[in-house]
Amino acid sequence: MVQINGKPAENAAGLTLSAYLSQAGYQPAFLAVERGGEIVPRAQYDTTILQDGDVIEIVQFVGGG
Repeated sequence: MVQINGKPAENAAGLTLSAYLSQAGYQPAFLAVERGGEIVPRAQYDTTILQDGDVIEIVQFVGGG
């Protein structure tokens, strides 16, 4: 099972990172993704396949003022 932001994501294994982000409603332009302690470059979202045991952290950038 894939763990995303500290919670199990039962249907994420086998999806590309970009497919998961789209399915979950994230906008990739406004976030950073860490996989196993390393930042995933945005150019690799389409080719990064989530696997059982992956630990993913997604951080959204929020602007304000």
